[in-house]
Amino acid sequence: MATVGVVGLGAMGSRIARRLGDTGHELVVWNRDPAKAESLVAAGALAAATPADAARRAEAVITMVADPRALVDVTEGTDGVVGGLGKGTTLIQMSTVGPDSTSRLAALLPAEALLDSPVLGSVAEVESGTLSVFLGGAPEPVEHWLPVLSMLGTVFHQRLGLSRDAAFEVLGKTALAGQADRRRSAVESGEYPPRFALYLARKDADLILEAAAKKGLELRLTKAADEWLAEAENAGLGDKDYSAVLARILEGTSQVESSER
Repeated sequence: MATVGVVGLGAMGSRIARRLGDTGHELVVWNRDPAKAESLVAAGALAAATPADAARRAEAVITMVADPRALVDVTEGTDGVVGGLGKGTTLIQMSTVGPDSTSRLAALLPAEALLDSPVLGSVAEVESGTLSVFLGGAPEPVEHWLPVLSMLGTVFHQRLGLSRDAAFEVLGKTALAGQADRRRSAVESGEYPPRFALYLARKDADLILEAAAKKGLELRLTKAADEWLAEAENAGLGDKDYSAVLARILEGTSQVESSER
């Protein structure tokens, strides 16, 4: 079994750490708010003083943070993960941050020291080990860490892209396969317990629009979704599940219906 560091213990990172711990791996954990590490430490994980400390004490370090700025904060500088990586240690970057952030991080490390590994799924999928894990990097670290990442779910890795069958398998796990059914109870109850926070969905929409703009693409539906998400976040729904955006949409619909009566 491996010693794995996990930097970023939010809803996803904490569950990734717990899943790996439950499957027998040794853990070294760090979070900006140390209180979020307490339950993991109580279960046997080691607490790192800094992200660099986590890197020095582990064979691989997973980063799972909220946005590009947070990734810079935990990877760069004296206390960052990069500064603590030794020869043979791998940084497995799992945050959703966009291509510019990934390129910036890659420029700081030898190719064999970095795996780019974003995920598809939320907290329920982490807990059940059914995430879709997209793994890119040099062949040797990919093969070495594939068994560990497989504890989190299905790993997709092919240097020149996914096969058609794999692509359809991935699409089968997305909104195209029934997000409405998965979120129906939250919509009907109006409670929206967070499986994937709305502010993170808004961040992801921003990243998509930024990447599209650099290619000269206009994504009108994504822009509209981003505006709805931003409006919902500004209304105080940022920490709710992203499906809470429907509360704003339905509220607007109700106002229109009232004005027409």
